[in-house]
Amino acid sequence: MWSCWSGVQRAIEMIRGLEHLSYKERPRIGRAVAVALCKAGARVTALSRTAADLESLVRECPGIEPLCLDLADWDATEAAVGAAGPFELLVNNAAVAMLQPFLQVTREAVKRSFDVNFRAVLHVSQIVARQMIAQGLPGAIVNVSSQASQRALRDHAVYCSTKSALDMLSKVMAMELGPHKIRVNTVNPTVVMTDMGRINWSDPQKSAAMINRIPLGKFAEVDDVVNSILFLLSDKSAMTTGSSLMVDGGFLVS
Repeated sequence: MWSCWSGVQRAIEMIRGLEHLSYKERPRIGRAVAVALCKAGARVTALSRTAADLESLVRECPGIEPLCLDLADWDATEAAVGAAGPFELLVNNAAVAMLQPFLQVTREAVKRSFDVNFRAVLHVSQIVARQMIAQGLPGAIVNVSSQASQRALRDHAVYCSTKSALDMLSKVMAMELGPHKIRVNTVNPTVVMTDMGRINWSDPQKSAAMINRIPLGKFAEVDDVVNSILFLLSDKSAMTTGSSLMVDGGFLVS
C-alpha cells in the first residue's frame, strides 16, 4: 500500500506548477481531481455549468479559478476556454447517464447524452490542444470513459454508445496529437460511488448482479478513479498514449 501511495505522490509532484483544466457533471470525481491537483500546487481552472458547485469548490480550495459555462453553447465555450488558457493538462470528466431500455430510447436522451459525453469532450479538447500546439507545450489529456464502452449493459444503449465513441475519439486524438508531444488516454471505471452512481445502482438486485461479476467484489470509490487520472497526467506515464486504463475491479476479465 505504501509504495502505491508513494508513486501517486511523486506523480503529483511532477505536475506541480502546470496549468490544469477540469470540467464536470459528475460532481465528486471532477471536484476530487481539481482539489487533488490544487493541493499539489497545480494552477487549476474548474469548469461547470453550476455556479453553486464552483462557489463551494472555491471555498474549499481558494486557489482554483472557477469558470461557469454551459458546454452546449459552442461559441461561448470557444471564447471562454480560449481566454482562460493556455493549459498543459486537461481532464474531460463531464458525463450524463440517461438509462432507458433500447425500445424506449428517446431523441432527447440521444441528443443530450452525445452532446455532453462526446461533443463537449471533442470541442474542449480541440481548444486546449490548439493552445498547446501554438505555445509549443507538451501536454496530457485524460478523458473519463467507462467499462460500459466495452461491455453491453441492459438499459445502457445510449450511454454505452457514447463511451465507445469517446474511446475511439481518444485513440484518434492520441495518434494525431502525438507528434506534438500531447498524450491522450482514457480511464474506464466500473460503477463509481458518486451521486450519479448511487442513483443508477440503488436497486439492490441490480447492484448485486453487477458486483457478482467484479472479481474484487465491490464498486469503485472516487479516489480509485482520481489516482488513475493523476497517474495518466504525470510523467510516470510518459510513454503511455492511446490507452484505456481499466478501473473496473476485473469486471472485463470475468
